Parts: sequence; structure tokens; C-alpha cells
Amino acid sequence: MSLPILKFDAVVVGGGGAGLRAALQLSEAGLKTVVLSKVFPTRSHTAAAQGGISASFGNSEEDNWHWHMYDTVKGADWLGDQDSIEFMCKQATDAVSELEHYGMPFDRLENGKIYQRPFGGHMADFGKKPVRRACAVADRTGHAMLHALYQRNVKAQTHFFVEWMALDLIRDAAGDVVGVTALEMETGQVYIIHAKAVLFATGGAGRIYQASTNAFINTGDGLGMTLRAGLPVEDIEFWQFHPTGLYGAGVLITEGVRGEGGYLLNGDGERFMERYAPTAKDLASRDVVSRAMQIEINEGRGCGANKDHVLLKLDHLGAEVIDQRLPGIREISIQFLGIDPVKQPIPVVPTAHYMMGGIPTNYRGEVICGVNETIVKGFYAAGECACASVHGANRLGTNSLLDLVVFGKSAGNSVIEFVKTLDEAKPLPENAGEFTLARLAKLETAATSGVKVAEVRNAMQVCMQQHASVFRTQDVLEDGVEKILAIYDQAQTLYINDKSKVFNTARVEALEFLNTLEVAVATMLAARERTESRGAHARVDYPDRNDEKWMKHSLYYSAERRLEYKDVHTKPLSVDYMPPAKRVY
Repeated sequence: MSLPILKFDAVVVGGGGAGLRAALQLSEAGLKTVVLSKVFPTRSHTAAAQGGISASFGNSEEDNWHWHMYDTVKGADWLGDQDSIEFMCKQATDAVSELEHYGMPFDRLENGKIYQRPFGGHMADFGKKPVRRACAVADRTGHAMLHALYQRNVKAQTHFFVEWMALDLIRDAAGDVVGVTALEMETGQVYIIHAKAVLFATGGAGRIYQASTNAFINTGDGLGMTLRAGLPVEDIEFWQFHPTGLYGAGVLITEGVRGEGGYLLNGDGERFMERYAPTAKDLASRDVVSRAMQIEINEGRGCGANKDHVLLKLDHLGAEVIDQRLPGIREISIQFLGIDPVKQPIPVVPTAHYMMGGIPTNYRGEVICGVNETIVKGFYAAGECACASVHGANRLGTNSLLDLVVFGKSAGNSVIEFVKTLDEAKPLPENAGEFTLARLAKLETAATSGVKVAEVRNAMQVCMQQHASVFRTQDVLEDGVEKILAIYDQAQTLYINDKSKVFNTARVEALEFLNTLEVAVATMLAARERTESRGAHARVDYPDRNDEKWMKHSLYYSAERRLEYKDVHTKPLSVDYMPPAKRVY
């Protein structure tokens, strides 16, 4: 069966912040660009980003990009690539100014400049004291960003294929990327999209965990496609647990609450963060706060009947401040728990939030492969699915939105340069689409017995939550590897009852799950091998960071379930190297 072919200069997979920023760059340069998105772009998970986007404007107090760079390197526990980090922090003010000019309605100071709030891990003068660096639109910053970028893309005449799911990368004999296969959900038709360049902006994979702040669409599709195409993923063992997920629901409660003056309490009514981070207190880096909370719970100082959470107190801020700066948080707390934060504290627990690893790229957004960082021609990535490695072992809050627009634009510029060198797209290989059709046929023709998606997905999520969470040990990880590989084997007998074509959500869920499972296996195997504690990877049996042995990036290949390691980029673009030091907040 031959598949219909659609031709574009560039295809962007994912319609969130990174995809929209990249597409805008491409469309405004005159490239025929299509964005594939599983949901309407303004419904992308970027909409869930609440607290802000960091840029060293210094609108309220002195600040500069070099301090921002230091905080990012330190936050990353020295696993971040310092060339990429410098690039991002230098670009930050221009990137945010662009968003402002696109119509993003930032909160304002009395003098008309953009309002900035303090945020976890962001400090002045190389870690001396907290600084106001997070540019915010109340507690709906990501939502405002998506709308501004989408409207700009409509103006630039970007093509949107909404409710389409990319299925597999198409690579030619030389290994260059020449397109993707994609499913139109409405009809069930599979297409080949032939393009000069493919840019992935598919977001994270937080649904590998049972308790997650991530949307149900965050199923690691870009990583699944990359791994199936024989390319590696980088640093996938590092998963950030946000300190304040809503207890029992997992919904994000922004760090902006603590930036505005909220603080955490244990079951004894103690502000416990003062013990763990005497300077930054509740605004220490996310991994530090998450571990502190988990220790309080584990040692019996939690809150509630089961002592299984802590409290986030913000009632002292008063209704006026809460309604002006944190209206969405008040709404979430009332809707999900029936608790009004104006009157009483919000129960919170550490919750899986962000994937630091991803598809390896350089700061130009070009996908790179292997220890020698060979550029994969025609393939680009940006946003959470990519690993430029600016976040290293732990991402600083507000750097995710910054990552989206800085590297979305940078990847877009790289695509423009590449496309200029081509008169037309490289030809498709003769077998283009066959791999995808075989994968689909397996689901379509599977018997009516075996395992259902919901069963194995739940087993995977429980396994990840129990074995690769806030704290890890060798025994727990070994057990986790055994369980996740057994789940992987089970999933080979996956079947769906619904064999129809039109809006077959069972089929989409199965395809999403298979991507998620690839990421879960990669995470568990990579975590087992890293025998140190660094950033979000906290080993009880190896409590110290080991720079001599482990200051290196992991690369995982799924076909052989193989790991290799490459050096961290220690040479910034223009400033001196920031050598490893103890992280003190």
C-alpha cells in the first residue's frame, strides 16, 4: 500500500511554545511550513506554565545575564553545557522583548516596565541573595505566550494540521532525515510528509509517572520516534519533581506562590526550609526543596491523617495580592480540593514535572548523534523534547519558557540556513512508510486477547513512581529495571478492540503508550548506571556528586539498550569556565 505524500519545506512536530516560535521564524522567512499538533495549539502543555519566564532585565533591582548563567549552571549541578547556557541567558532579554512586541500582556510595574518576581534558585551577584528575574503574566504566563505566538503564526500564514499525530521519522540511506509519517486522527488516514527539514518540538514525557503535573498528551512522542530511528536520547535519567503538586491531584501549584511570599510548613507548623537552605529558604532550587519535603514526610513530620504531604501557606498575603498575582492558583485549589488559600494553606507533595534529558542538540537546535556529536542532517529539535543541555541535572524554574523561545528561534534559524543549501528535498527512500504501516498492522490485526493499553500503562506508571522517583537506590533501581522490561515484553501483545478509522482514540492511546514506554525503559536503565547524586538524580546509596567519574552526559540507544557517555561542554562562548562547587542555597 502506498501512502499519500504531502510536501513542505519544513515540518514542525508539536504546536506548543517551542514549535510555534520555530514555525514563526520559518514562515516569516518565506518557507512553506506546517505544524502538526495532536491538540489545538493553544491547548498545548505550555499553557500549564504558570510562574514566569526568566530574563535579566533588572527592572526592579540590579541584574545581568552572567548572574543568570551562574544560577543556571549551579542549578544544573554542573551537568549543563556552558556554551548553550551562556547562549540562552544572553538571548533572554531580547526573546522576552519579542514576546512583548507580539502582544504578550506582561504584568507591569508602576513605571510601565515588565513586572518581575523572585523565583527558586535565581540569585544576584553569583548566588548572594534572591533576585527578581521572572517576567510574569499573573500565574498564566505560558497560556499568554501560546496565544501571542499562535496569533502571530496565523498572520505569517503557517499551515496547521490539528489533531494529527506524527508516527515515525523517515531517514534515507545516508541517515539524513527527509520527512515523517503522520496520522490524521479524524479520518485514520496515514500520510508521508516529505520535507527539506523536520523540527521536533513534541514536549515532555511526564506521563511515565503515576503522579505528574503533565498533560495527558505529554507522552514522549518525539523521543519514541527518535529512538526507533536508531538515534540516542541524552540524560534521560534526570526527571524533575516539582515541590508543589496539588496533593491528590498532581496539578501544578506554581513556584510563583513562594516567589510572592508563600512558604512551606510541616506537620509541626515549622518553616522547615530554613533548616535545608538558610539563605534561599523556600526559594532554593526545585530538587533541593523536593528532597527536603520528602525527608520531612519520610521522617514523620508530614501533615494530614496519613502525614503524607506538607502545607503551602499563602493566606498571609491577603486576598488582594492573591487575586491579582495568583488568581489561577486560588481557582485550582478551590475547584480540586475545596480549599480557599485566602483562608487556609494548600496541601502539596513533590510531583513529576519536567524532563531534563531529551534528543541531543547543540545550541543551534541541530540534532547531534553519538560521542563525537555528528550532526544529523535535516533534523532539529527544541523545547522540552530536546536536550541542548541547558538544564543539566536540574532545571531552574522559569528557564523552561525561556528555553522554548530561545531555542525555538535558534532551531528555526538553523533550518532556514540549511534549506537555503537545497534546491529541493532529498528523495524519499523506496521503503518510506513501510515501518509505520507494519507497526499499525500489528495493532490492527492483533487478536482480541493479550494486554490492554490501560493495564500496561498503569503498571508502567506505578513501576516508575516506585522505582525512579525523588530518592533512588541500587536495589530499588535493579528491581525497577526487571519490572519495566517485563512490562515492555507484555506490551508486545498489546491489542485494541476498536479497529475503526475515524477518530479512533484507542489507536492513538496505544501509539502514545508505546512512545511513553520507550522513555520509561530508557530512564530506568540510565538511572541504574549513574552511581552518584546529582541534581534531580538523588541516590541514597551514593549521596555525593562524583565529578571525576560522572561529570558526563549519558546517551541511550534503544535497539541494543546500550549506554555510552560524552563530555560536558565546559567552554562557554565568551566568559570563563564556571568550575564545579558545592551547591549551597
